[in-house]
This record gives sequence, C-alpha cells and structure tokens, in this order.
Amino acid sequence: MSGKTELNDLKLLVQSSIPIINIETHEEKRAIDLLSNIAFSFNKPLMSWDVVDGLSRVDVNQPLHALEDTQTPEDVLRHIKTARRPSIYVLCDFHPYLQEAPQIIRLIKEISLDTTNGHTLVFISHELSLPAEISRFASQFSMALPNKEQLEQLIRSEAKIWSRKHNKRVRTDSNTLARLISNLQGLTYADARQLIQNIISDDGAITEDELPAVNKAKFELLNMDGVLSFEYETAKFAEVGGLKNLKQWLKQREAIFHRREEFELDPPKGLMLVGVQGGGKSLAAKAVAGMWGVALLRLDFGSLYNKYHGETEKNLREALTMAELMAPCVLWFDEIEKGISTESNDGGTSQRVLGTLLTWMAENDKPVFVVSTANDISKLPPELMRKGRLDEIFFVDLPDTDARMEIFKIHLEKRKMSASDFSLPALAQKTDGFTGSEIEQIVVSGLYSSYGQKVTLSDSILLQEIDKTRPLSVVMAEQFAQLKQWAQGRTVIAN
Repeated sequence: MSGKTELNDLKLLVQSSIPIINIETHEEKRAIDLLSNIAFSFNKPLMSWDVVDGLSRVDVNQPLHALEDTQTPEDVLRHIKTARRPSIYVLCDFHPYLQEAPQIIRLIKEISLDTTNGHTLVFISHELSLPAEISRFASQFSMALPNKEQLEQLIRSEAKIWSRKHNKRVRTDSNTLARLISNLQGLTYADARQLIQNIISDDGAITEDELPAVNKAKFELLNMDGVLSFEYETAKFAEVGGLKNLKQWLKQREAIFHRREEFELDPPKGLMLVGVQGGGKSLAAKAVAGMWGVALLRLDFGSLYNKYHGETEKNLREALTMAELMAPCVLWFDEIEKGISTESNDGGTSQRVLGTLLTWMAENDKPVFVVSTANDISKLPPELMRKGRLDEIFFVDLPDTDARMEIFKIHLEKRKMSASDFSLPALAQKTDGFTGSEIEQIVVSGLYSSYGQKVTLSDSILLQEIDKTRPLSVVMAEQFAQLKQWAQGRTVIAN
C-alpha cells in the first residue's frame, strides 16, 4: 500500500461515518499525522487524548492547552458525548480502560449509537481488543509498511542528512543497497529509519558486512523469539567442504531469488538435504543464508508442539507469518521428520501440522527459501517432497577424498594452523568413511593431545586420533547402506 492509498483508505472510513476506528500500531505520531490531513479535508477538529495530558486539539500549528476535566477516561467520554461540533477524537493507549469497566463501555456505546453527533472515535494502541458490545460499531485499520521505493527514499534521505553534517558522501554500491532495501521490508517507517541511521552513523558507509546486523536487529524489533530462532552465525560456503553440486545449484538461483521481479522465472522455493548425521547438512543450511546474504531462521519443532488442541497449528501459522515478515530469508526446518513423522500417534496433530505446512509452501509468494534437513527420509510423507513444494532433494553423502582434504584444511586454518604443515592426502586417505563433523573432532582432539604433551600438532598425532575413532559409517553401517540405496535415483548428489 502506498502512502496515498493508505491516506485515501483511512479517509474513506471517516467519510463513511463509522463511529469507531481501531488502529493497532507503534507509530502513533504517523497515525495522528494522517488523521490531521483527513480532519483538514473534512473541516473537522482533530482532538487527541492521553491519560497524562488529557484532551487537546492537535490539528493546529500550536497545540491548544488541554481541556479541563478531561484527564480520566470517563470524563473525556462524557465530554465527547455532549460535544456538539462533529470532530475526530484520537484516544491513545485506551486498552487498559476497556477491561471490566461497564461505565466506560456504556459511554462508548452511547456515543456510537448517536448518529447525529458526527463524531469519530479513533483508538490508537499497540494492541487493542474491543469488547463485543462495541466491536460491532468498529472498523479495523492497518498502517501500511513502507515498500521498496519508500525504503530507498528513506535511505537516500538519511544519507543526505549525514552527508550535510559531515561534508562527505555516504559510501555504498548498488548491490548492497538493494540487499539492504530487501532486508528492511516488513519494518515500520520509524524502525527502518532507526536502523538506517545506525548503519550510516557508524562510518558513513553501507557495506555487505553490516547486513547480518540489520537482520538481527529486525528479528528483535519484530519480537519473533520463541518457536523461531535467529541463527546469528551463518557460514560461508568457503567453510563447507565438498558439496560442489549443491553450491553450483544455489549459485545459479541467487540472482533470481534477490531480484525476482527482473526475471520471467518462478523464484526458487527451497530444497531438502538428506544424509547421514554429521555429514554437513546443518552447516550447508547455514551456508545458504551466508552465501545469499539474508537472515537464517530456524524452526524448532520441539517448541512448536503444544498439548492443547489447535495450539500447535496456531504456533506454526504464526511462525510462518513471522518468516514472511523477515523476507527475504532462509527458513530452516531442522530434522523435519521429528515434526511431521507419518508414524506419530499424537491424535492427528502431525497430520494437521503437515496440512498447514503444505498449504503454505504451495501458496507462499514471499522470498522465503525453505531448507529442510532430514536424517530418516522414510518417516516423511511423500506429498512433502514432490516438485512444486520443494525444488530439489539433495543427498549429502560421506565426503570423498578431495572433500576430506578440504575439510581438514578448513578446520586446521580455522584454528590458526597452517595446512601446508600437514600431509592432507595421507590424512584424507586414512579417514575414508568419516563425516565432516568427525574430521573436525579429530582436529580438536589432536589439539588437546598436543597441548597435553606440550608439543606442536603434527600428522602423527592426528593419525593416532584417527585410529582411536570409530566413525558412524562403521558403527551404523546397515542404516548408512540403506539410506544410500534409497537415495540412488531419487535425489541429486550434493557432493
């Protein structure tokens, strides 16, 4: 909704003589500014009330002093009831006075029933639920969030202010600017402006490195904590060994995901990563968000489920709505089989959750890219995996020799060790059948051993740690073989 459309829609409500308009917003000042324009066009006074200052006129250059005997909710309603000049009355933060207050409710009802007074009551609060006696007289109005063009105007406006103050231009590039605009979507004008000011004021630059902090701040502003968690550290694909096919697949779709309106192609919906435990599925999910420069939200199926009927599905719907507000983002369903297993005996809750999820996946048109990870594909319903809901299923196999060399190099250098000091081919050959996480633990265990022995980490110490380790591919050989057999011909190999 553009600013002009927003103004016209609110103007239409006032013109329709609806006695009560309910606006739930944190942007009280912007709502009053809109109403001030409307009051001027209708030649009606705009009066505003709060419990601190009472009732005063606010549509004039210098707000008038508060009227006497209007400080309490009951007093101001009695004043409105007897007022003869048709006016718009803004009642701020009125929600606490509607609970178990029959005289307040009665006064609002009498004002609403009097069709001759021409008054409009506008309740503005962060959250307000009207009692049934008066809700039938009310209409809900939602404040528009800024679109891409308006967000770009905000950024340029704040950049000009900073430039005038510091006598130099704000530095950025077109790609980073576009990413910032996308990441700010879903925020109010005030919240978006505050984040923009925070980014620019630091060093007079808008850089790609600052985008994760924007996503984190946006998540906190939208108060999403609970079923959804924000993953603060998103890996880059440089930290993921192997997975060449997956990396190539994602690289081909990155531009379309970010600039979907420029292409005559359906935007990517998501993928599923199937594989052995410790094979790098979770790291790959994080790397998608890191590669694309967007927020990563993780859905915790453990906190999703509630013992009360219907609450679990409600939690899921709220989580999906939150993900849409955070768009563009990656939504990660970790170990999805634990949430919608076909073997669950939970009174049908898993089936209802599956239905809600499938409907959303089919109908969602926001840039929310789904990454599902699963260890046991046999427990998943077939309708979840069909094309159209997810774009592809990748099988994350055990890393091959080259990938194992790469994984050793990554984890050695991550711990300030020079990979050139080690025989990576020999270490990779010795770790045939090991997962990426098992190779990481070999490096960690080797460092503990070297510290204990007060020597420098070496090939021999790592080889000793390898000999002590029994990888899952050996301990759970039957399950590994069964999963690999299932994946053949059904999935794309990620490695």
